[in-house]
Amino acid sequence: MSKWMIASDIHGDFECATRLVERYRQSGAEKLILLGDLLYHGPRNDLPAGYAPKKVIELLNGLRDELLCVRGNCDTEVDQMVLSFPILADYAFLSADGLTFFVTHGHTHNTTNPPPLKKGDVLLHGHTHVPAAEPFGAGTLYLNPGSVSIPKEGSPKSYLLYENRTFSFCRLEDGAVFRTLSVN
Repeated sequence: MSKWMIASDIHGDFECATRLVERYRQSGAEKLILLGDLLYHGPRNDLPAGYAPKKVIELLNGLRDELLCVRGNCDTEVDQMVLSFPILADYAFLSADGLTFFVTHGHTHNTTNPPPLKKGDVLLHGHTHVPAAEPFGAGTLYLNPGSVSIPKEGSPKSYLLYENRTFSFCRLEDGAVFRTLSVN
């Protein structure tokens, strides 16, 4: 049995990263899984209100042993030089509670261009900044925690908690659950 917190698209926002770490500590999760775009906001996004990537570096480096990260489209080798945990893998496979997760950012592998998945597998990615939980393909599930710093399409700043085959979408602001999905 595992308990994970899953988040994406911090984009250098120190205020949101700090709140995320607070929520992580409160949750009792064993691992914080970050789905990319940690430091840079990218040319398509407005500068986040709490943009302070050097402070985000220090905060995340302090959690290095509790993080699992994949590379986002805004993450580069230069970012890896200042972070003390690996961020440059394009994807990872994780297993928990009889489920297999393909973990990626979403700019390469997504529901339009899916990775190889078998029935019952979970595609977990960020990138769109919109929380999502929907079946797709041949019996697979797509999950997206949304963004902790730059939510889109009217969604809240959000993250995802996973425990016992149940996914809880939570608002960053107060930690309240706004959607739950259990997988049998």
